[in-house]
Amino acid sequence: MTYQHILYDVSEKVATITLHRPDRMNAWTPIMERDVRHAMEAASADENVRVIVLTGSGRAFCAGADMDALKGLDPDDIRRAQSLPPFDMNRRPDWQARYAYYPSIAKPVIAMLNGATAGIGLVHALYCDLRFAADNTVFTTSFARRGLIAEHGISWMLPRIVGHANALDLLMSARRVSSDEALRIGLVNRLYPPEQLREQTYAYARDLADNVSPSAIAVIKRQLYDVPFQTLAEATIDANREMLVALRGSDFREGVASFMEKRPPRFTGQ
Repeated sequence: MTYQHILYDVSEKVATITLHRPDRMNAWTPIMERDVRHAMEAASADENVRVIVLTGSGRAFCAGADMDALKGLDPDDIRRAQSLPPFDMNRRPDWQARYAYYPSIAKPVIAMLNGATAGIGLVHALYCDLRFAADNTVFTTSFARRGLIAEHGISWMLPRIVGHANALDLLMSARRVSSDEALRIGLVNRLYPPEQLREQTYAYARDLADNVSPSAIAVIKRQLYDVPFQTLAEATIDANREMLVALRGSDFREGVASFMEKRPPRFTGQ
C-alpha cells in the first residue's frame, strides 16, 4: 500500500510508523487514520516485526485534529464505520473500535513522543503500550477548550493510566501539561533530552525484540488489557491456562537453555 500521511519502515525487527505532515505538526486527518491502521495491522502480521514504534516527523508528535477538516466536519462522522474492518465475534469488542485497536495488536507498541501531543494525538499515545517522550514535550487533552467532550474512549483509558482525579483535571481544564508533570503522574514512562529520545527508544525496542519471548509478550499484553473486565479469580484462571501453554512451548525451553548456557536467546515465538 502507498501511504500518503505516514512513513513506514522496518529495521532490526522494529517497525516504525511516522506521522508525516511536519508542516502541519502532523495534524490528524482521515487519510492518516486509514494509513496508521493499515500500517499497524501490517506490522502486526509481519513475522519480521517484534516491536512497533509510533512517532511524528519534525517538531511534533501530533498537534490534534486538522482544524481545516474540523471546520467542515459532519457531526455524523463520529459514527462513521465504512473504513473499519468487519466485526470479529471471536475477539473482544472493546478493542475493535475506530481508534482503540492498539491493545489487540499482539506486539508492543511504543509511542515515541518527539513534541506536542494534543487532542486526538494524545488519544493515540494513550492507546500505545508505552510512552517515551522528549523532555520538552507539552501535552493537552484540548477537547473542552474546543467545546468537545472526552473523545474516542479517552475517558476510559486516561484514568487507568493517571488515576481518576488526574484524568478529571486534564480533561476538564484541557490545560497544557509539561513533560515533568506527565512523568510524575504516569502519563509517560520515560523522559529523555530530545537529542537522546530516538537512540534510547530504539535501544529499548531492540532489547525487547532480541531478548524477550514474543509469545510471552503477546500473552502478557492480552492479560493486562483483559484485567479491567475480570475478577481476580478469572485473571488467575486465565494465567493458569496460559502458563500450561507456555510451559509446553519452545520459547520456555529456549529461555531456560539460554540462561543456563549464558548466551543470548533465540526465541521463535512458539
